[in-house]
Formats: sequence, structure tokens, C-alpha cells
Amino acid sequence: MTINIAVVGLGAFGKKHLDALAQIPDARIQYVAHSKMDKAKEVAVEYGAKAAFTDYTELLQQEDLDGVILATPTQMHYAQTLEALKAGKHVMVEIPMADSLAGVQDIVRAQQEEGLIAMAGHTRRFNPSHQFVHNKITTGEFSIQQMDVQTYFFRRTNTNALGEPRSWTDHLLWHHAAHTVDLFQYQTGEKVVKANAVQGPKHPELGIAMDMSIQLQSEKGKICTLSLSFNNDGPLGTFFRYIGDTETYIARYDDLVDGKENPIYVSGVAVSMNGIELQDREFVAAIQEQREPNSSVAKVLPCYEVLDALQRQLEF
Repeated sequence: MTINIAVVGLGAFGKKHLDALAQIPDARIQYVAHSKMDKAKEVAVEYGAKAAFTDYTELLQQEDLDGVILATPTQMHYAQTLEALKAGKHVMVEIPMADSLAGVQDIVRAQQEEGLIAMAGHTRRFNPSHQFVHNKITTGEFSIQQMDVQTYFFRRTNTNALGEPRSWTDHLLWHHAAHTVDLFQYQTGEKVVKANAVQGPKHPELGIAMDMSIQLQSEKGKICTLSLSFNNDGPLGTFFRYIGDTETYIARYDDLVDGKENPIYVSGVAVSMNGIELQDREFVAAIQEQREPNSSVAKVLPCYEVLDALQRQLEF
């Protein structure tokens, strides 16, 4: 069964999803939507979409549309997710699915009421490197003692991953830390019971903290140390060090090495080496099979409970 998808928001991540969907046999890029029609039409032609939209409500009225992928600005995620569910459409929303715990809880309730597929873009659950470690944990071959994570960017202007200006402001806690907070709980299988955070000065124009440090502890004592910065003038991205009882692993997106930098080949872990594609495949498969997906909005709710606690701590 082919699943008809619309990608909403055609910036850096919207294009990543379009490229990923193009690799999935059971997915069809049916529609695209963007705030500017010229851009939407250009992308529709490039990816063979049936039509382009600027009006989100009109898009959701299309009877041959099964689900939407929201790669729109953060402040739009909450309302657009709820609108999609109420329109009877399955939805995958990029993180954060809302910028408050109350908003996330609203989305979880709406999904339960409508009985549709709703998942959040917590891509780290799908990267082959992290899947490899997860499989080791599941079989009992590896147990995490500590995760040491660095999320570093050089972003002193409001630009996206392609270096293009954007209308919304990124956030170290609600966007970037969300990946690690969720991954730590997913990989350990334990909820966070202690969480501490400190942040550096806020940028005078962007109004956000440019540096942040977070400490987490799980129910059975496993710990995670996370350093985040928009000031780092060096290698960019997020780097995960898993320190365990039998081995050390270092994950850099879809690549994995051991503690001595020896490569670990993870090409056999999944059907693709692209975490975004694997995430999108899960969305399509969950719709086809009518089952709860990995990174469903309900499964990632504990992440946002921790983010909320950290936010309140930082505002104190």
C-alpha cells in the first residue's frame, strides 16, 4: 500500500525528508507546502509532487493525503500537529513538537483521541550507529555507565543548516538537548530522576543562551553529561561517547568507532545508512501496519518532562 505524504516546510530539513522519501518505495511525495508559493512550486516540480500549497488548512483537506511531515519553524509545530490530527491525517513533526510541556501533553492527548499515527523527529533513535549500540544493550552484551555528549555549532546569526536566513530562533535546550535527553532514556531504558542545567549569557540579539551544560542521572544510576554551544568554531555536530561495562563507543551521526577510533561497520544494521530515511520509513510502516511507531509522541513524552524541569531550573 502506497502512503501519500506531504512535506510542509521546505528549508534544510524539509529537503532532507524529501530526499529520504524518494528512497522509500511505499511512500509517494504527493504534496509540498511552504510559506512562499514560488519555492513550493519549484520543489514540487523537482520531486514530482502533485501540487504545491501555501495554505496549510487547504492542504489538509486533500482526500488523497494520508500523512504530513512537518519541518516548519518550531513555533508552528504545536498548532500544525493538532490541526493535522483533527483533520484525520497522520503526522510526523520535527523536534521539538512543542516548546512547552503543556503543548506536548496536548498533542499526546489528541493522538490518543484520534487514534492516528503521530511521531516526533527524534532521529537519534534511528541512526544506524545508535541502533548498533541499542542492539548490544538489548542482547545484554553492553550496559551504559555514562554517556558523554557534545553538541557544537557556530551559529551567531539566525541561519539554518544551509546557511540561509530563517524566521525562527534555534534553542539549545528545546531543540538540541532534546535529542540527547530522549536518546539517554531510550538507550538505558530508564527514566531520568535527576537533572541539572546551567547556561551562559544570552545573545543580545537572538535572546537565547549560546552555551549550556546539562547533567542527567537515570533510575539505576547511569549518568549523562551534555555540553552544548553555538559558539564553537570547530567541528560541528553532535558527538556521543558511550562508556559501558564492556566497551566504549563513539557515535558521530551515522558513523561509529570504538574508544580507540577503530571503525565499526554498521551498514548491516538497517536498510539504509541515513537516519532521516530510517525515521521516515518507520512513519510509513507504522501507517501501513496501524501500530505505534518508535518515537511516537507518547514514547518521547518523558523527554519533554525533563526539558520542562530543566527550563524551570534555568529560569529560577
